[in-house]
Amino acid sequence: MSTTTRSGVEKQNPGQLNSVQLNIVTLINMERATDTGSLSDAMYMMDNSIGGKGQGTPSLETVCKQGQVINWIVRPIDMEKRLDGTWPPMPKINNIVFLDTELGDEEDVAERRIFNELKIYGMPDRMRDKYTPVYYYWAGTVMSTAKPGLYRYRLVLELEQEGKKEKLYLNTSIHPSIRVIPT
Repeated sequence: MSTTTRSGVEKQNPGQLNSVQLNIVTLINMERATDTGSLSDAMYMMDNSIGGKGQGTPSLETVCKQGQVINWIVRPIDMEKRLDGTWPPMPKINNIVFLDTELGDEEDVAERRIFNELKIYGMPDRMRDKYTPVYYYWAGTVMSTAKPGLYRYRLVLELEQEGKKEKLYLNTSIHPSIRVIPT
């Protein structure tokens, strides 16, 4: 979609210019999550939005504008290199699934697109050092055509497990949300 400005210049992403990127940071207690096979009492979310609710909880509500860029950052609570020279296991965002909340069933995937993905980003685990923070993140833009309202989503996380090669995949059972306000 594009729109034309007063000066006659066509904009490809209306609403995206002059917007501050939002960061949604999710901290994972990796030991608790892998021991219980659940993110319950093991996930804490925060953001830098103005007017959001639920800071430090898994039910974070992030206030954003149409066309705004959002970065979802995930990292373990324990980030320090261990005395034996190993690093603690890492979490990774495998997917972000927006849910169809209009029908009241928050497990169904939304039929309308709300978000344009900019891809998965992150540094390889082997590049960790004490001076460089390492985490995985997922970035995207709220569509400029997204109707104002509350959109719940489910994070699908991939967790490394201590001493195991196989990864553990967990979904959030309490759903965080974004509240889209008009630009």
